[in-house]
Amino acid sequence: MKKEILACIDDKNIKYLHTGQVSKYIFPMERQQAHEKKISHLIIRFFILTINSDKEVLYLVQKRGKNKKSYPGYFTDSASGHVVFKKDLNLAGIKQNALRELEEEFGITQTSVKNVIFHEMNVEKDNQTTEIAYIFFGLVDPDVKLIPDPKELDVKQSKFYKKASLEKIISESKTIDYSKLIWSELLTTDIVALFKTKTIKSKQKNSIALFIGRFQPLHHGHVHVIKTILKTHDKIKIGIGSSQLSRTKNDPFTSKERRQFIEAMFKKRNINPKKYEIVEIPDIYDAKKWVEHVVSIVNKFNVIYSNSDWVRDLFLKNGYSLGRKLEIFKKKYNGTNVRKLIRKNDKNWTKLVPKEVVNLIKDYKGIERIKELYNTEENS
Repeated sequence: MKKEILACIDDKNIKYLHTGQVSKYIFPMERQQAHEKKISHLIIRFFILTINSDKEVLYLVQKRGKNKKSYPGYFTDSASGHVVFKKDLNLAGIKQNALRELEEEFGITQTSVKNVIFHEMNVEKDNQTTEIAYIFFGLVDPDVKLIPDPKELDVKQSKFYKKASLEKIISESKTIDYSKLIWSELLTTDIVALFKTKTIKSKQKNSIALFIGRFQPLHHGHVHVIKTILKTHDKIKIGIGSSQLSRTKNDPFTSKERRQFIEAMFKKRNINPKKYEIVEIPDIYDAKKWVEHVVSIVNKFNVIYSNSDWVRDLFLKNGYSLGRKLEIFKKKYNGTNVRKLIRKNDKNWTKLVPKEVVNLIKDYKGIERIKELYNTEENS
């Protein structure tokens, strides 16, 4: 049997998951070893719903099998399981783990899942081992066929339930606490509105767009996004994310330096200063409060642009309109790639960054800084 390699994380780095950064902090470890050593690791919890022809919401509830080591015979979510380690893992990759578990436990294939949204991230304790749970909601076709796995769950009682039946399960049956809380929340939620994505496609008068990035450093991918946004919006507010971080391997430049990158880019392209505003957004390491935190700093805007599924899902959950993704050669134009090229003395990095920003990086002795930070952190 193939060993399951989990996505693990040091406790000191869990806070960074609240910023949507995953791949930079996780490491692989075999499942049994991770549990024996009580190493913190990522898991998923999936809650599935459907809407039948009578416009009635149904809830897919799993009852754990009698032979399960933990919580045998308890009602729980629709599907759950560990997140398998993968290089460059992000929220989209974690969603794929949720879809995999759903197929393994209920036989529901990805083609039957109409929509998946990220709900929240919880840090949980299970037998003194920390598990970081990514919770997703999914909407499936009403005629989907269920093929419950008899090794994992109670085949007869793992099924779709109507609202009244689920309320009875919650009040009268053995139900795992975290599932009880989520199902109770979903019972009072407008499911149609929950899965509705609000987008702005055409130009609106006096519209303001928000675009958040770390700009470590600013590159041509950022420039492409900013110029595209300005074609359909009157003003752009640029948020410098993780603004409090600097002089680290992942965040080498200060917020002041990053601001100067952006200002130099606008000046070079003769863009009217009235068309943009730059704000600094420090991390608070609390995903549940992050959108409120951002809005308190940024104030008024009509639409949020981001290529990060993490950012998009958090704003969508809070009722904000999303702009379309504006990616351009994602693997090429990203800060991590630029910093790695600088570290390797590969001069191709200068082709990925505007000339005015290249000059500023040299003025800040940024090349030497990046190399030193890589060497210091990798040897510590």
